[in-house]
Amino acid sequence: MNPILEKIDNESNPALAEIFADIDRIAFENTQKVMDAFREFKVSEAHFAPTSGYGYDDKGRDTLDLIYAKVFDAEAAFVRHNIVNGTHALTIGLSALLRPGDIMLSVTGKPYDTLEEVIGIRGESGNGSLADFGIEYKEVTLKDNGDIDFEGIESALKKYGKRIKVVFIQRSKGYMIRPTLSVDQIGQIVKLSKSISDAYVVVDNCYGEFVEEREPTSVGADMIIGSLIKNPGGGMAESGAYIAGSKRAVELASYRLTCVGIGLECGATLGNTKSMYKGFFMAPHIVAQAIKTAHYAAYVFEALGYECEPRYNEKRNDIIQMIKLESRDKLIAFCGGIQSASPIDSFVAPMPWAMPGYADEVIMAAGAFTSGSSIELSADAPVKEPYPVYMQGGLTFESGKLGILSAAERVLEIK
Repeated sequence: MNPILEKIDNESNPALAEIFADIDRIAFENTQKVMDAFREFKVSEAHFAPTSGYGYDDKGRDTLDLIYAKVFDAEAAFVRHNIVNGTHALTIGLSALLRPGDIMLSVTGKPYDTLEEVIGIRGESGNGSLADFGIEYKEVTLKDNGDIDFEGIESALKKYGKRIKVVFIQRSKGYMIRPTLSVDQIGQIVKLSKSISDAYVVVDNCYGEFVEEREPTSVGADMIIGSLIKNPGGGMAESGAYIAGSKRAVELASYRLTCVGIGLECGATLGNTKSMYKGFFMAPHIVAQAIKTAHYAAYVFEALGYECEPRYNEKRNDIIQMIKLESRDKLIAFCGGIQSASPIDSFVAPMPWAMPGYADEVIMAAGAFTSGSSIELSADAPVKEPYPVYMQGGLTFESGKLGILSAAERVLEIK
């Protein structure tokens, strides 16, 4: 190991000990909730049996929906292996709640890149975006320091009134340089929104599940949405996403998932159920490993002189660690280091490319057992100044640590 990194690594152990203890405490509390739900709904091997065709009366599918709702403190939920990613799930949720003439109000600024074409604020018209169906988009940006602009939200809610049907919150930072929202902060937005409007509050919950003891549905959000190849899949689920929230919001989403009148009655599981159950059971522990990896990454790169958000000693609200690498070469080197320390495709050299759904060239390092899995150690970024990289995941802290040290070695080689 590079002597500089060996010294930093040795110093990290006492510096992170108390932080890691609190992460383990949260993981225990969340594991207890999952265990309680499994016992309450009497999960057995019979729940893993696959169905085909229409998938009527799929006991495993329907029980897993109940478990998600229970653990996430929601009235209802559904989780399906054939929702292809988080953006797909968000599209289902937003399309279910919004009608022509309605307004979608984003209160955390511009949403994640892949949602821009769904909304219709980027890309060609006529492709079936929300804008094509007469749905308007408005936004309230966060303040310069990343704080929520409550006055701006109140002003927008009063200005547009009943036309606002969805108040949209992106919990995580996406590709922006801003803090991730805590569940308490989301609760404050919900409280303000509900005091003025009857709009649905929808939260993009990607990367946030099990990081805290509560989810946004615990503080009144009408709908939360996330991907199974991120936190709640626990590194076991190989595809899929979930939607949880109020009974009516989830019902409307179920009609968009399949069709009006059928909703959740159909949907063959085709042998995917066991990995989804097992992944959800593992998720609190796996998320804890990813958070530890993020804290360690921040500690190492702050010691090397790089700006990190969050700081190594700051409490986390998602699994993402942003590091400003200051140059294109260092960004590529970092991603190359992560890839080379991955169990799969370690020999591949990630390079920037024009990835579908993104406005800028994107570089991605993801040597994962499940393609594109963000709960496994990965790093990605739009290739633009100030060249921040967004790192997340780590199925084990040990493997995550090896990945960070590999990335740091590569960066140190760039003059």
